[in-house]
Amino acid sequence: MRVSVALFTADLRVHDNPVLHGALRDAESVVPLFVVDSGIREAGFTTPNRAAFLADCLADLDAALRARGGRLVVRRGEVVQETCRVAERTGAGSVHLTAGVSGYAARREERLRAALAEAGRELRVHEAALTVVAPGALVPSGSSGGGRGKDHFAVFTPYYRRWREEPWRAPLAAPRAVRVPRIRSAGLPTAASLAPGAASPELPAGGETAARRRLRLWASGPLADYAERHDDLAGDATSRLSPYLHFGCLSPGEVARRALEARGPGADAFVRQLAWRDFHHQVLAARPDAAHRDYRPRHDRWRHDADEIAAWQEGLTGFPVVDAAMRQLRQEGWMHNRARLLTASFLAKTLYADWRIGARHFLALLVDGDLANNQLNWQWVAGTGTDTRPNRILNPLAQALRHDPDGAYVRRWVPELAAVQGPAVHRPWRLPGPDRAALAYPDPIVDLDEAAARFRRCRGS
Repeated sequence: MRVSVALFTADLRVHDNPVLHGALRDAESVVPLFVVDSGIREAGFTTPNRAAFLADCLADLDAALRARGGRLVVRRGEVVQETCRVAERTGAGSVHLTAGVSGYAARREERLRAALAEAGRELRVHEAALTVVAPGALVPSGSSGGGRGKDHFAVFTPYYRRWREEPWRAPLAAPRAVRVPRIRSAGLPTAASLAPGAASPELPAGGETAARRRLRLWASGPLADYAERHDDLAGDATSRLSPYLHFGCLSPGEVARRALEARGPGADAFVRQLAWRDFHHQVLAARPDAAHRDYRPRHDRWRHDADEIAAWQEGLTGFPVVDAAMRQLRQEGWMHNRARLLTASFLAKTLYADWRIGARHFLALLVDGDLANNQLNWQWVAGTGTDTRPNRILNPLAQALRHDPDGAYVRRWVPELAAVQGPAVHRPWRLPGPDRAALAYPDPIVDLDEAAARFRRCRGS
């Protein structure tokens, strides 16, 4: 009886999963395998928030496979070694894997291919399982580049035009049955076994079941108003699908199709955000070092004021909208996209601190902590990435008055200011003396005009 292995990584779903579909097509019996990767844990990428979410995802995936007669096989250790052991034990002729975009994923793929080939087995890599359009499928006109990582778009707008013209992969149905050979499995991991420490108190539930429920609710109503309301901080009018996309509980292609079926400006604006996600993935696939090195060096002489950085991390900068966003991150393991932009600008341009400090802090807490999106969005804001206006500065006061005009978002997350009514909450230092004295809230740690002048002087703009 022919056997294949479906090696799950960031594709923890049964619907529209090319890896599972390909493995089932290859053989009568399939090992749905997840390896708790010791390499990722040693690198510090498994954090309490993502560990808790991942544990939910794996339990849900196992339940979905059991409903189809199968189960999830779990191993712990080094991915290549454990996958090869499973393939040898079951006599599998092929292993199916989703293509990743990070340097770590590329090295893992190379090592796994070589190890399997040495044993007479084949690695089959599936593109466009983590994105709508595969990284490397689109290259600029006139480019001599070929496959993934050889060439890429460095500006979003021309990429987006080509992206909308590109035929998308047809969605794949969830399998009706999954037959698994006899093979030992470790128990499903718990959050505590994956990473020490407590998760954020208001973390969402992980897994494909929760993801598909959220997608149905989003597509059936709030999506229609997305174009008008996506920057409304207090309105919380975004999809909150990013954690499920990061862990592959949802197929990006299916999400894009469902959105476009709804039609209208809200659907178009939302799908454009999925294109941004693909854009960043194709940049990182071509330039894996952009995860830690400037994509476009500006020869910055970053400041490192430990007290200012700590105030930013703890939500104690004295700028209420920045502090509200940073506290939301700690409480929910998630932050509104507009808030991500303004908090990142505050650190990298107002405080003129190295963007890598902020990127690490976000990755420590974000449940959707995706290397491509996190690092390249940080670089975009810092002006070292793909932004065509690298020296723009987002003024936190202007941003607050525009996207939280009556201060509801700030009052939700900064209880010290709950009694301050209206837009005055964004400038508590201007309150009358007795009112200001009654607030247990810090003064601003920096003068915005002086900070802007310092940035332009240091950047040389």
